[in-house]
Amino acid sequence: MTEEIEFILDSAQESMEGSIGHLEKEFLNIRAGKASPAMLGSVFVDYYGSSTPLNQVAKISVPDARTITLQPFEKNMLQTIEKAIMIANLGFNPMNNGDVIIISVPPLTEDRRRELAKQAKAEAEDAKIGIRNARKDANNDIKKLEKDGTSEDICKSAEEDVQNLTNTYIKKIDELLAAKEAEIMKV
Repeated sequence: MTEEIEFILDSAQESMEGSIGHLEKEFLNIRAGKASPAMLGSVFVDYYGSSTPLNQVAKISVPDARTITLQPFEKNMLQTIEKAIMIANLGFNPMNNGDVIIISVPPLTEDRRRELAKQAKAEAEDAKIGIRNARKDANNDIKKLEKDGTSEDICKSAEEDVQNLTNTYIKKIDELLAAKEAEIMKV
């Protein structure tokens, strides 16, 4: 196998790994039954004029399965943080006691569970599209090499390798989705 083909396969695999990594991050933002700091991962706070992730302006802790507490590093940020959580539209109602913000995580309804499962499916489908795009790019690069004189057998073998990589990563996505759906639907 030529160096060019190895490079193409490596970059395809790297791109596919990136799709899996992105999917795992997105799945962290989809809440299942219990409270987790990751639920607030999409919340950004206006911190002296710049949009800052919530975890950089407050300590986030989970004292129990249904509660998240936020201890701002600066007391004057309480209202700003509270407003940012409301704007993020996560379905939480933050309560400010003057020192900390307490979020009670309500149990999920059956409809909300289905909605979250649908959201997880959509994220998995986006990841699969990323995998397929990586396959298409790799196959196009292999075809260019074939036009430039690389033997047909080597190129066919490389295309099979790309397809095997694709199948492996699509299967991985299906496994991650099945696990996330089970986590979401578990009462």
